[in-house]
Amino acid sequence: MIATKLKTRPSFAEFIVLISLLMALTALSIDAMLPALPLIGRDLLVENANERQMVISMIFFGLAAGQLFFGPLSDSIGRKRAIYAGMATFIAGSLIAMVATSFPMLLAGRLIQGIGASAPRAVTLALVRDQFSGRAMARVMSFVATVFILTPMLAPSMGQAILQFSGWRAIFGSYVVLALAALLWFALRQPETLPQENRTPFTLQRIVKAMQTILQNRLALGYTITAGLVSGAFIGYLNSAQQIFQEQYALGTLFPIYFGVIASSIGLASLVNTRLVMNLGMRLLTRSTLLIVFVLSAIMLVGVFTLFETVPLWVFMTYLMLTFFCVGILFGNLNSLAMEPLGHVAGVGAAVVGSLSTLLSVLLGTLIGQSYNGTIVPLVMGLGILSGVSLVVVRWAEAG
Repeated sequence: MIATKLKTRPSFAEFIVLISLLMALTALSIDAMLPALPLIGRDLLVENANERQMVISMIFFGLAAGQLFFGPLSDSIGRKRAIYAGMATFIAGSLIAMVATSFPMLLAGRLIQGIGASAPRAVTLALVRDQFSGRAMARVMSFVATVFILTPMLAPSMGQAILQFSGWRAIFGSYVVLALAALLWFALRQPETLPQENRTPFTLQRIVKAMQTILQNRLALGYTITAGLVSGAFIGYLNSAQQIFQEQYALGTLFPIYFGVIASSIGLASLVNTRLVMNLGMRLLTRSTLLIVFVLSAIMLVGVFTLFETVPLWVFMTYLMLTFFCVGILFGNLNSLAMEPLGHVAGVGAAVVGSLSTLLSVLLGTLIGQSYNGTIVPLVMGLGILSGVSLVVVRWAEAG
């Protein structure tokens, strides 16, 4: 009996890949759509190019709202059942978007997709927290981020490949197939990590109480805000990347390759972080990388306004790769730092941390994206300002 149970439990490597796949559905839902934005705008009669960015932003609004529901739900009915419900919602949103006959209908499907994707995003963080804590948890999350980052490296190319043989609606069909495959794997291989005796009723009072706990805990609140600021800068990049590379730099079908190269720097950083975090600690790495992003952005802005009439592509690429290497390290540590004081409320804590940081990030990222004016200035300025504010917030949090 025991031997049978051991055989059904995934190895550490399989656990990392499985959790990464579940979380990667979100990135896939975002990045594979990027090459299709002009076609969506043409077919659904979207006149303003910046309005197409709402295809990206809307899924983040769904993520922010859904995490407040699925995280506490996982504390009540278990991690696995909550993920089942989320994946079913994700598939429904994908089908609505696939058959959309208007831009508002497409955005509604994207919102539902985001709500569904929030389940694996929030619940898997609690699932990891059930089994790991401290630097060990940061190490696991860095491994997850390393595998996870392959998605944005490959997703635009996947979207571009689908467009070569079919329309943009087929991309949504691919989401349905992948979600079903991930759901089957998860159901067959991953045991439940929350015992029946540790479950708590699903009530609004628990969500409010967890939110109060985070708001009253200086470290949890500070790192949640910082995660939102950093992610906001990244969403600003996602929103404007297609316009910058395909229209401003006229890269056309080469856009997925350049996008993947930049994404590789985040993946490399996540892998490096698995070693650095055990020796240097999460806080030192967080402060150092935020400072580097701020300095790099300041240097780039000086160059934009004094040296370059048009910033050469290689200069811009160098800046982005260095900057997002730092962002990759931050991604591996900020959620772990925010969750560290919340082990006693892991499920609902992960939901509130994820929801608050995502809501902040999508508002800031949408603002950066909508500010796109045919130059890289709004993006670089957004990265610089948000990294600078993050340094102040981190100092405030750690001073307490």
